[in-house]
Amino acid sequence: MEALTGARVTRGRVSTARPTVSHPVIWTVLYLPFGAMSGFVGVALTFLATLHGLSITEASFLPAAGLVSQWLKWIWAPAVDVSLTPKRWYLIGTAASALGVFALAAMPMTEDTLPALLAVIAGASLLRSFVGMSLEAMLAAATPPNEQGRTSAWFQVGNLGGAGLGGGLGLTLLEVLPEPWMAGAILAVVFMLCSLALLAVPTIASHRVAGGPRAAMRGVFRDIANLARSKGGLLVTLLCFLPFGTGAAQSVLTQASVAEHWHATATHVEIVQGYSGAVATALGCFAGGWMSTRMAPRPAYVIQVVLLAGSAVALAMVPPSVAAYVVLNLTYAFMYGLVFAGWTVVILNAMGARSAATKYSLFASLSNFPTWWLGLALGYIADHHGPIVMLLAEAGIGVGAVVIFFGAARLIGRTSLADELVEAPPAPS
Repeated sequence: MEALTGARVTRGRVSTARPTVSHPVIWTVLYLPFGAMSGFVGVALTFLATLHGLSITEASFLPAAGLVSQWLKWIWAPAVDVSLTPKRWYLIGTAASALGVFALAAMPMTEDTLPALLAVIAGASLLRSFVGMSLEAMLAAATPPNEQGRTSAWFQVGNLGGAGLGGGLGLTLLEVLPEPWMAGAILAVVFMLCSLALLAVPTIASHRVAGGPRAAMRGVFRDIANLARSKGGLLVTLLCFLPFGTGAAQSVLTQASVAEHWHATATHVEIVQGYSGAVATALGCFAGGWMSTRMAPRPAYVIQVVLLAGSAVALAMVPPSVAAYVVLNLTYAFMYGLVFAGWTVVILNAMGARSAATKYSLFASLSNFPTWWLGLALGYIADHHGPIVMLLAEAGIGVGAVVIFFGAARLIGRTSLADELVEAPPAPS
């Protein structure tokens, strides 16, 4: 079962072979616009959807529209590796995210405007993907193996903590400001201010080689093929494809008509899916990063997704009350952060530094696909069978996926493939 374990992430002195940042909190700041955009759609707009007459199923289309491009982004990810520098792609993606959040705040939400709203969410999410891909390229190039656990924690604090901040702050601003576009304008300014943290990141060159873009693209695909020739690469692909650790129930629990089952109001949603949820998720990220430095990344990740499923079962089984909604949603948020930090360590541990935007995007795309379809399925289940059945369905699907993973790991472990990626030398420039 060597293939299951993966290389352990060790601690120690930082290697000087790669350019590094002074402190990984830089990645938190830079990732905030990506996470906050997701939170604004998945928390603020999704909560308001049922109050504006949309059904639970229709409200589930809002976060789902944002995920479409996130599981297709592998198509355009090579552009980040072979063209502009990651810093320039980051600025493009962040500026587009700022415009997107402003437009979404200004648009009315009704059944008639739902198609247009979904189109704007999908378009803004596509451009937002360049924020994530550019950061992934910089992160892989500037993170030594012995810093992967710590860096992954800070990185996902920006993503998931940013989602809580964007959701909670966005919902508060939409409720208290006289015009909804003002909420979008404030968030847009915050997004652009985060770009100043680029000054603390070393310049990472694009994947350019002699022979121009075609030769560079061939190098990218050669790197991907090399990754697929290892047991670790295949197992990580399977981990991403299976529907566990998605946290898909979070966006459904945000909706006003679902929160009512626990007698929760907009204030309680702001707490658990916004400010306090951001803190709980951040703590989970640090715990997940720490856990992944104490044991091999892949087994750590499997344990983490089982804990997330357990928190969903707990919320389903306790008698409904506001206290249960708040405490167990925060527990769910903590486990969600645990899972995402563990997932990031698994990916960094498997993929190497070359063609990082493309390889990371392939893994992220695979993992976003089950999040997308499971989120829609859970919205439908909650609409027709109630939130309790929805939570039990998410947990049951997750546990079933764990069983499938262990069976596949045994089969892959018996192959003659190399245990882990041996990165090919770069082509001469």
